[in-house]
Parts: sequence; C-alpha cells; structure tokens
Amino acid sequence: MLILGIESSCDETGVALYDDTRGLLAHALHSQIDMHIAYGGVVPELASRDHIQRVIPLTQKVLADAQCTLEDVDALAVTTGPGLAGALLVGTAYAHALAFALNKPIIGVHHLEGHLLSPMLSNNPPQFPFIALLVSGGHTQLMRVDGVGQYQLLGETLDDAAGEAFDKTAKVLGLNYPGGPAVSKLAELGTPKKYTFGRPMLHSGNLDFSFAGLKTAVLTQAKRTQHTNADGVLSEQDKADIALAFVDATVDVLSKKALQALKQTGLMSIVVAGGVGANVQLRSRLDTLAAQHGFSVHYPELHLCTDNGAMIAFAGSLAIQQNPELLQQHDTFTVLPRCPLRNTI
Repeated sequence: MLILGIESSCDETGVALYDDTRGLLAHALHSQIDMHIAYGGVVPELASRDHIQRVIPLTQKVLADAQCTLEDVDALAVTTGPGLAGALLVGTAYAHALAFALNKPIIGVHHLEGHLLSPMLSNNPPQFPFIALLVSGGHTQLMRVDGVGQYQLLGETLDDAAGEAFDKTAKVLGLNYPGGPAVSKLAELGTPKKYTFGRPMLHSGNLDFSFAGLKTAVLTQAKRTQHTNADGVLSEQDKADIALAFVDATVDVLSKKALQALKQTGLMSIVVAGGVGANVQLRSRLDTLAAQHGFSVHYPELHLCTDNGAMIAFAGSLAIQQNPELLQQHDTFTVLPRCPLRNTI
C-alpha cells in the first residue's frame, strides 16, 4: 500500500511516499530556517505562507523521484497536530483536497507519534516495547511505547522544553536561530568545568523535567561574566564555556532521566526522537550509558530528526496495518494545535 505523507506543523514542509512492502520510496523537505533567522524564531504567518508555496512543488518532486503518479497513491497521511494552527491548516487542507479529488482515504497523524516511530525507518530499528525520549523545540517527554497506538506518558517538562532552552541560550550568547545546533557546536570549544549549572529536577523522584531555571542560570552567568570582564564584553571563549556548561547540564538531565525510566519499567531499549535527538553530545552520552548498563539506544537517521513527511507517511502506514478499518473512513477535517499523544487502540 502506497501512502503519501504531508507534514507542515511548524517551519518545515515535508512530503514523502512510503510503501508498506518496499519501504520509503522518496521524500522531500524544505526548511524555513533562512527565512526566520532575521526574526530570531518562527513567525507563524510567514511559516503558513511559505507552506502554501512549497507543498505542491515538493509533492511533484516526490512523485517524480519515486516514478509514481497521484493515481498510484492508496491513502494519504497528514499531520493534524500539535503545531502552529495556520501551518497545520495548510497541510491539512491540501491533503484533504487531494483525498477528495482522488477519492482516497486520509489518516490524521499526531506529530509526536510520527517522531517516536521514525527510528523504525532506520537500519537498526527498535523492537516494541521501548522507552521513547521525545526532545524537540516544543516537547520534552518520556513515554513507554508498547506498540503502535499504545503509549503511556511517564514524564514531561513542566515549563520550557529542552529545545526552547537551547534557543533561548543561543539568544543570550548572541547566536543565530535555530539555537540547538549553534549552541552544541560552540560547546565543543568550551573549557570543561569552567562553569557548572544545576541539574533541574534530577532528584525529583519522578520523570518530569524543568528547563526554565537552567535558561535563567545561563542568563545570570552571562551577565556576571560580562560584568567582571575589564571590557564589559563576553569573549568568544566565555560564550563557549557557558555553552558547554549548559549542554552538560541538559544532557545530564535528559540521559539520567531516560536511564531512570528504563529502571522503573524494566525495559532495555530507548528510542530518541525529535530535533534535539540529533545533538551530538546527547547521542554520545546515551551511547556511553548504553555500553555501561547493557541497554540499546536507537535514533532516527540524522535527516529524519527534524520534522519530515517520511515519519508521517510511515506512521499512517502503521496505523492502517493496525486498524484496516481506517481505509473505510474519511478523517474529519480538523487541526489540533495543542493535543496530547493518547492511545489510539
């Protein structure tokens, strides 16, 4: 069965074709990073307008790359939430128009479900059940995943997500948006232990997170260092040292909470998904812990860490395999900018 997947929840437009027997046939992605850099973050109205311009050409490219036509598509899958309302409306309206014109079924996919299932597209896919560490710009969650549609929330951030803390730290240090890659790269030049930040909620006794205080600690240290410098300016080395202290604290909390989730559930496999899942320091720390404690850790391919249509097409395909009756339904036209990931079976 051939599924056309469409993703437009924030600042990437993604389209992909996934076949349940041949795998991922083609996918195309357009990132809006260059457009949003001037504003230091995503501007929702600009994001929506750009999705309108990109989604049709990307669909045409994917079809051409896969040597398929729209008539070959058996069903469509589209992100319905969470995300920016206007951006979601673009992808959802487009997908429903195609489904209506082609008389094909359409499946609404939860954005986070796409992320947590995306490592199953890799060369080393995880097996159910596993712990999912979802770390992106807007979400930081630990979930137990027993199968497609079987999700149990174990812990989540009580304020800023890890990705938001990266972006805000980047702004304090004068780095460009998006903050995650910039802070991570700068941290590689930092002096170990020059600064040390607290590990928020590391000993809370539960699996929840908090990163707002860590962001404030970065701002406080930056101002203190700037004040003590003779020229009143943060040097590039100062910035690198602060970046390293921030990354160390964030990675420490994420990795140790993930390890705590394994111990609490008795599972032996972790899946890391979302944009922050591409962070080299986080991957290195989890790989080290996996070798020490004998569990396995799985990541999406780097090009699938960001929002993309491949994960949506794949999630839609798995949903149909789990519940073939979805093919007899026409999913209601709706978007859900805020919606928790719930069990679907």
